[in-house]
Amino acid sequence: MSARELPGRGERVADWFDGRLGTHSLGRKYLRKVFPDHWSFLLGEICLYSFVVLILTGVYLTFFFHPSMNEVTYHGSYLPLNGVRMSEAYASTLDISFDVRGGLLMRQVHHWAALVFVAGMLTHMMRHFFTGSFRKPREVNWLFGWTLLFLGMFEGLFGYSLPDDLLSGTGLRFVNGALLSVPIVGTYLSMFLFGGEFPGDDIVARFYSLHILVVPGIMAALVVAHVLLVFYHKHTQFAGPGRSERNVIGAPFMPVYMAKAGGFFFLVFGALALMAAVATINPVWSYGPFRADQVSTGAQPDWYLGFAEGLVRIMPGWEITLWGHTLVLGVLIPVVVFPLLLVLIGVYPFVEARVTRDRREHHLLDRPRNRPVRTGLGAAWISLYLILLAGGGNDIVATRLHLSINTVTWAIRIAALVVPVAVFVVTRRICLGLQLRDRQRVLHGRETGVIKRLPHGEYIEVHEPLSQAQLHTLTAHERPGELVEHER
Repeated sequence: MSARELPGRGERVADWFDGRLGTHSLGRKYLRKVFPDHWSFLLGEICLYSFVVLILTGVYLTFFFHPSMNEVTYHGSYLPLNGVRMSEAYASTLDISFDVRGGLLMRQVHHWAALVFVAGMLTHMMRHFFTGSFRKPREVNWLFGWTLLFLGMFEGLFGYSLPDDLLSGTGLRFVNGALLSVPIVGTYLSMFLFGGEFPGDDIVARFYSLHILVVPGIMAALVVAHVLLVFYHKHTQFAGPGRSERNVIGAPFMPVYMAKAGGFFFLVFGALALMAAVATINPVWSYGPFRADQVSTGAQPDWYLGFAEGLVRIMPGWEITLWGHTLVLGVLIPVVVFPLLLVLIGVYPFVEARVTRDRREHHLLDRPRNRPVRTGLGAAWISLYLILLAGGGNDIVATRLHLSINTVTWAIRIAALVVPVAVFVVTRRICLGLQLRDRQRVLHGRETGVIKRLPHGEYIEVHEPLSQAQLHTLTAHERPGELVEHER
């Protein structure tokens, strides 16, 4: 064999790994995986890239944060608080904000990335819900995404509570009240979480361990599993010419998709950095250190937990006594309803499959108008969420609008019962109306706005026939029975 025919070092290394790990076969199979192109698919990438930013900035912040509730006297750059007794956690947060180079920027990037991460997950799941991509065989991946959303909300709560400022301490007081409302074991749960009577001395250290180790580790594993399942199942796509349940039309993962994904990562990172640079978030120095005998004015949780507080605020202060135990229903009922609303989201794919008796595999996405009941349910849930979010800030709403807080609370109570039902009915009718309009476009073409006079004097509007691609998009779905009955 001549020297020219001998494999190079790189080829030998590649052969070595391929012989033991099968990298060549895996790469040939998955690096050329086809990904369809649609703007809504970027929502999942925003979640992923925000999570990466959270990890990077979180690692930086751990170098300077002290998760201790031991009291110290502050002597730092923020003069208004000099000489004030506070916990080491709060003092180190002030040091990060005013004395560590780039510390405040990193804090704010981390907080903004957390908000965008949860918002991205919620929007991403809404896209999957309204387009039906959660159906077989992707129910497990829906559960992975739902678990990530659930963990992300509590991960945000843990991180939000670490600075030990007056605002986060007020939020922990809310958590303590929710735990105490649990019958029989409520006091034990509170003592276990806080390491004693509220506020205890260990809550920051315990939340710190959960925030930087336990929950991120679980979430990272779920993210990997989620992405792997996206690769394993062929990617969903919207109906169109040449697209079917058996193929995927789009660009390959390497190099086209990777190039776009890399560029989009830096766009997300840049947008988060810009928001952190120009918009202040969580200015803990304005609230002061936590004191158990004080409450921050206008205390509001981050938006993704606002609806949980809204449930508590709009509930009447009901109490009953059973067998010597006082049940605070005004808090207990919201504590039960809050996880129940989240559980309903998680189990919805299985409920829909059972109700519709649909056991087929689905790789083509639905247009929301073609699934009026599902779209109506999603719109109703969103309306309920927004109403409860407003309920979580009923004091702010009343103050800003110069109304009685009782008036605002009663309006939200009534709206929570009436508006979701009305939204469901209206959304469903709108979807059916849009389907009828699509049918007219298929039968008669697109209105051009050109008016033509016929020889006998009649005026008509000229319609332009739709293209084959448009016809395919408008007709590639199963029509609801009620609509078919309406047309007969």
